[in-house]
Amino acid sequence: MRLAPFALALVLAAPAHAQSVQQTKGDFQDKFRQLDEVLPTPNTYRNASGAPGHQYWQQKADYRITATLDEAKRRITARATVRYTNNSPDSLPWLWMQLDQNIFRTDSMAELTDVFGGAGRRGPKVTLGAGNEPTKLSMDELRRQQAMADNRYGYDISAVRAVNGAALPHTIVGTLMRIDLNEPLAPGASTEFTIEWAFNIVEEDAVVARSGYEHFPDDPRKGGNDIFLLAQWFPRMVVYSDYEGWHNKEFLGRGEFTLEFGDYEVEMTVPDDHVVASTGTLQNPDEVLTPVQRQRLEAAKNADAPMFIVTPAEAAAAEAGSPRGTKTWRFSATNVRDFAWASSRKFMWDAQGVKQQPGAEHETVLAMSFWPKEGGELWRKYSTAAVAHTLKVYSRFSFPYPYPTAQSINGPVGGMEYPMITFNGPRTILNKDGSRTYSLATKTGLVGVVIHEIGHIYFPMTVNSDERQWTWMDEGLNSFLDSVAGYEWDPKMPWTRSLPRDLIPYMVSSNQQPIMTHSDSINDLGANAYGKPSAALHLLRDTIIGRERFDFALREYARRWRFKRPTPADFFRTIEEATGTDLDWFWRGWFYTTDHVDIALDSIYRLKIDSRNPDIDLPRRRREKGEEPEPVGIGLDREQRLPIWVLENPGVTDFYDKNDEFTVTPKDRKGYNDFLEGLVPWERQAFERAVKEDANYYVLNFTNKGGLVMPIILGLTFADGKTEKMMIPAEIWRRNAKELAKLLVFPKGKELTQVVIDPDWETGDADIENNHYPRRIVPSRIEAFKDEASKSRTSRDLMGEAAGAEPVKNRK
Repeated sequence: MRLAPFALALVLAAPAHAQSVQQTKGDFQDKFRQLDEVLPTPNTYRNASGAPGHQYWQQKADYRITATLDEAKRRITARATVRYTNNSPDSLPWLWMQLDQNIFRTDSMAELTDVFGGAGRRGPKVTLGAGNEPTKLSMDELRRQQAMADNRYGYDISAVRAVNGAALPHTIVGTLMRIDLNEPLAPGASTEFTIEWAFNIVEEDAVVARSGYEHFPDDPRKGGNDIFLLAQWFPRMVVYSDYEGWHNKEFLGRGEFTLEFGDYEVEMTVPDDHVVASTGTLQNPDEVLTPVQRQRLEAAKNADAPMFIVTPAEAAAAEAGSPRGTKTWRFSATNVRDFAWASSRKFMWDAQGVKQQPGAEHETVLAMSFWPKEGGELWRKYSTAAVAHTLKVYSRFSFPYPYPTAQSINGPVGGMEYPMITFNGPRTILNKDGSRTYSLATKTGLVGVVIHEIGHIYFPMTVNSDERQWTWMDEGLNSFLDSVAGYEWDPKMPWTRSLPRDLIPYMVSSNQQPIMTHSDSINDLGANAYGKPSAALHLLRDTIIGRERFDFALREYARRWRFKRPTPADFFRTIEEATGTDLDWFWRGWFYTTDHVDIALDSIYRLKIDSRNPDIDLPRRRREKGEEPEPVGIGLDREQRLPIWVLENPGVTDFYDKNDEFTVTPKDRKGYNDFLEGLVPWERQAFERAVKEDANYYVLNFTNKGGLVMPIILGLTFADGKTEKMMIPAEIWRRNAKELAKLLVFPKGKELTQVVIDPDWETGDADIENNHYPRRIVPSRIEAFKDEASKSRTSRDLMGEAAGAEPVKNRK
């Protein structure tokens, strides 16, 4: 990682401090050591409370783009004028741009480092054969190889010029391009340049990408139709930040994007029967929509339910027809970090106005969806409704939605997000009779992905974290919020991968990696960057901090970093600052290690206060002795009673035969009185009160088997059938993170009969059986099955074979 010169000394101060704390004796582990040795040193750009510092800055990049979609060639040709403003304190001799389409070049780093049979961009691709069996290569991979061989992908950069028309020297490095300026760009200054480019659009289903086209060969139009989803479609400025300088990290496919905010004016020329959905606000509806469609769009702002702008009938007519020329759609977007769009003649389009709180920048937001007939009733019922629902839930946890539109587009991409526009994949299934249906899983998938992707417009499209380095900062936080929104949509739907209990298989697996692992190095991205951070945030909200304080802190984080670029340290520090809770132990365990939760309750001892009074204690001890089973051993027989010598010879008995060890003697009484007289007044008062109250004392022994320190949540059951719940803070592990004993005291008559750790499964404890004391009989099921015919031989058959008999074949 490259560091900006001005930050070098500050950041390098932390490791030296970290080396000063070393445990060189014993096996003590300080799970509560402060994170100041790990987190970057606060400075004037980012302060110690997690807020932007008083000298915080970020760059700005504005774009004016004209683009043409060649449908027949499936190619984009475009030109942009970029205005770059240097708000940093540094002079910049060059600028860097991102050329993300170059990931599809056959010589790209992503292609060259895609591992055979390993977890590459698309996961494992082959199954190695055993013996003489051939190695298998998936049809999907064959299709991808053929698409890559048959097409030339990546950017064709035809010109990079200064505003005066002079060529600017530029160097392409994989998915990056350096533009050398004629003179360094001073702090506070701006520069403009133009860039011209073109590229062939990838077929998403063949290549697997975050954008591309989808072909529909069976449509009534000759040659079929396409849906075009355009993202990473223009050279975008690389981020220059206070903590890293230029973010020159190659695009490898998994780690997404980090971008600068700016204003956009974009013109897209497309076939005249296409409908375009885009980041921003449509500037020329009079030129691209019919009068009736414009009326519908205006009416939708106050509609109580989604209403069509482009109807199914209009979409069907366009789908069957052919263009007569082109139209140019013009969109404007303010203060966005990216720009994406979609174009197709197949789209129907609906919209509904969503009212926000008075005083919001946009008091009415247009929630909209664009989908082909293949989306069917599923999309008509649920897409725009899910958009509207998401805005209401997320705004409650952060800030009013900051843009005028929020859109869901159906196409080949399963789920991707951009400012004001998202790509979402689930759709209906075509039956043999021509009807379309969908399963519960597809319905859940659509509602879930729409909530998730629209939620991304808050995180990271507005709270602008670096996806390329820290996927969890947007995916994990968004997965947490989309699970809340999902349960508020319908708690009976089968939502998964959000709560601690959902993550247990991953948490205990050897494939688990720390959440702070770099995005491109994560093996199981879903569990690591989505599920595990979500589970951690649910734990904070519902168990450790409490909903009111956590929600307040999350809103504060969102407010502080709205339209700014937070780092993990800013998130950690803000949550601690706003909740008033030291959570360094939590961040360290959940985000920096691969420990899991497994706290065992090993034993419970019930204790009573000894009165020290021999007239009370010794008779009690005699009773306890009498309740013990009679000893069994040599010379003792339960069935036959042997003669006892001292009973048959009474002359040999003495005092000790007539009195047992529990007989009270004057010496015992004197010892008791001496004990009382040796107590100072407050000690005697406390002792006599304890004897009188006769409370029940319980010592509970715990072992931390998983490594993660967590609060110990106890479900207590008493002899009278009543239950209680108790939470012991995680700090109980601060001196010994491996094992401990806890004393619980209850009044006389309140006797424990059962204790269960984490009775409501809040913490994701991996082994719930060692949570019970006394241990329970493990509940499970056994499934009866019928053997294959060739193997279904009875015990009688086997006995016959053993005796040399002919086995009975195929008995059923």
